Amino acid sequence: MSLNMRWSLEKLYKSFDAPEFLADIEKLDEEIKEFTSWAEKELNDYENVKEKLEAYVKKSNDTGHLVARLMSFVHLTLATDTRNETALKYGEQLEKKMIGFTLPSVKFSRWLKGIEDLDKICEKSSLLKEHSFVLKEAKKEADYLLSEKEEQLIAELKTTGSSAWTKLQGLLTSTLTIELDGKKLPLPVVRNMAYSADKEVRKKAYEAELAAYPKIEDSSAAALNALKGEALTIAKKRGYKSLLEKTLIQSRMDEEILNAMLTAMENNLDNFRKYYKKKGEVLGYENGLPFFELFAPMGDSNMHFTYDEAKDFIVKNFSTFSEKLGKFAENAFENRWIDAEPREGKRGGAFCSNLHVIKESRILANFTGEFGNVKTLAHELGHGYHGFVLSNATFLNSHYPMPLAETASIFCETIVLNAALKEATEKEKITLLEKSISDAGQVIVDIYSRFLFESELIKRRERSALSVNELKEIMLDAQKKAYGYGLDEKYLHPYMWLNKPHYYYADLSFYNFPYAFGLLFAKGLYAEYLKKGEEFVAKYDDILMATGRNRIADVTKMIGIDITKPEFWENSLALIGKEIDELLELL
Repeated sequence: MSLNMRWSLEKLYKSFDAPEFLADIEKLDEEIKEFTSWAEKELNDYENVKEKLEAYVKKSNDTGHLVARLMSFVHLTLATDTRNETALKYGEQLEKKMIGFTLPSVKFSRWLKGIEDLDKICEKSSLLKEHSFVLKEAKKEADYLLSEKEEQLIAELKTTGSSAWTKLQGLLTSTLTIELDGKKLPLPVVRNMAYSADKEVRKKAYEAELAAYPKIEDSSAAALNALKGEALTIAKKRGYKSLLEKTLIQSRMDEEILNAMLTAMENNLDNFRKYYKKKGEVLGYENGLPFFELFAPMGDSNMHFTYDEAKDFIVKNFSTFSEKLGKFAENAFENRWIDAEPREGKRGGAFCSNLHVIKESRILANFTGEFGNVKTLAHELGHGYHGFVLSNATFLNSHYPMPLAETASIFCETIVLNAALKEATEKEKITLLEKSISDAGQVIVDIYSRFLFESELIKRRERSALSVNELKEIMLDAQKKAYGYGLDEKYLHPYMWLNKPHYYYADLSFYNFPYAFGLLFAKGLYAEYLKKGEEFVAKYDDILMATGRNRIADVTKMIGIDITKPEFWENSLALIGKEIDELLELL
């Protein structure tokens, strides 16, 4: 593998021994002391409110960059070298240091809550006007804060509470070995066998995976009960009606939007069930598709890309949308923003980390040449482009809620998929369409099952801790409701609660429906692009820019989309329905 398949982090720091890194660690301690001292001195009255708000905004933007630079260097180092002891040590140090921001942050939020004429004050200052949305959102969130001492105690307890449980669960799944054909294999390797072209391999991997989970099921259930218990306790103390309400507030999203989307998803489950049923018949099953065949490849495609071919294909097709998007992707490839080489010690999967502090991104992937890898690169580059558009915003204005996080990524993925479909032979078209529908099924049908599971889990956890058997029972029930006759009920997956890390984040409940939102919103945007062409391209960056300082419904109104009604979601799902009809015809 060539060096251009490994990213460079030197724009952040050259090493953990670099004078700049060590100086910034010390600077962080100074910033915490200074912020604490400023809050204690200035936030006791409402004199010179405008000047105090301006000082806070400046401090937050500067300190935010410092923290992000340090944290990103640690996390990105660990992503490609998971056992790097120095990075692990600094990661723990930074986690503890961050607790120091709790008291002054809470003090500011409680002080902010007492400002009655915030709108008028923001109008008197260009800096505050620019940050008025962030300040107003912070004022609303202050309604759910406890006292300074209570918030400090929670932050300290989390390091040995939820944070420790999350780490334990990660350790359990990353070190679980599975016996298969006389070999001991890691869990990710066995789960990836679900994509094998060999039916026997897929089935044996599924059976071996399920047989291995009892080794860690009790510990995982303990972690899940502890995390959800803590989340419920804190949410109740803070005054949230439910964990779902908390998530919706964090997402800048109204419940009627969620209900409209869920209604449309429920109405379209049958399209996916027909697809699963037909896939099962083609693969030789009469009673629906077994769970272990969900990702079985179809068609007879030999599409394969070298890394350079993938780069050229992405840049060429991004450029058909806009020259700016194409140049962004080319720059990312040429300047080593991407780590695409699979190797020992590197984490699996893919992600994009937007580094606002240096106006760049870093993208992790594991490229083996399949078209799916090309699509993944396009997806992550979409995240990077979103960050690039927001790079000229301030740090505080560069953060967008979870449901909008997938907008640019799925949009870019769609550009590349449609380009591949245009050039594909009939056999390749079957492979590409089926993979696209399979991916969409995970985001619509499986995400729906996860939403049902987590809703029931939280409902029961309010009464008592759940046993392993209860967790398995709830998961199976959720899968039956979502997949229906599409899957064979004898071959479901009772342990999906154990291997999905999203359930094990104490501060992020319902980390599932934002993915469905992202897919369907991006599909709707792409439909607008097909209708309006250059007129849409001119607005695209404005839409992405708006995600940092608007509520979700206000972003969508920019292009005349009303997401509070099921119609928009139905139209996006209809696009996937057309793909399903086309595939069923080809099969």
